[in-house]
Amino acid sequence: MTDLQIKIFADGADQAGMLEMYRHPLIRGFTTNPTLMRKAGVADYAAFAQDLLRQIPDRPISFEVFSDEFEEMEHQARQIASWGDQVYVKIPVTNTRGEPGYPLMRTLSQAGIKVNATALMLLDQVEQVGAALAGGAPGCVSVFAGRIADTGRDPVPLMAQAVELLRPYPNAELIWASPRELYNIFQADAIGCHIITATNDLLKKLTLIGKDLSEYSLETVKMFYQDARAAGYQL
Repeated sequence: MTDLQIKIFADGADQAGMLEMYRHPLIRGFTTNPTLMRKAGVADYAAFAQDLLRQIPDRPISFEVFSDEFEEMEHQARQIASWGDQVYVKIPVTNTRGEPGYPLMRTLSQAGIKVNATALMLLDQVEQVGAALAGGAPGCVSVFAGRIADTGRDPVPLMAQAVELLRPYPNAELIWASPRELYNIFQADAIGCHIITATNDLLKKLTLIGKDLSEYSLETVKMFYQDARAAGYQL
């Protein structure tokens, strides 16, 4: 893992889990979103975020706007950005009507706000976001490679092309978002992706990297045997 160039960010909204990952030497930053926050039972958005920033003061953290109107998104983005220098503001690639968020991203980035463009799945979107962030504040481009894989498509070629599309924009880092397995970290690193996000459940598998497969096979056999005994199965 120490040979990897890619940065690993923890994705979640469970504060205890995020603080656990904060202590992990491989975790370089954090992301969250309204869906994860709702799942974690977060009731007060601002209070949750500001408390988290006090406890994690030295890593980048992305928080997402939640309006569907660009004018209100801008107001929310400026407020969220004011919470700390390490804050990135997640702006969806479009609103729910499919209207692109590129002009807002450009406005915010030129104003010095760190934008994390989120929910991308198309190369055209990557190209448009890169141009919108050009010459502005440091930003991130989150391509949901895991969701692309869920549709039966191999995300690796698309992500490799995304790396090249963002090469002219050194202030924009590509995020491999929503990975489905730990091996995605190595795939993302191999193509030069800058960042990969992963949930705590996936990150807990980091201890398996390089594990002896003979030992792992035997552990699996023992697990099946012990569970069958515990269940009291008979024939």
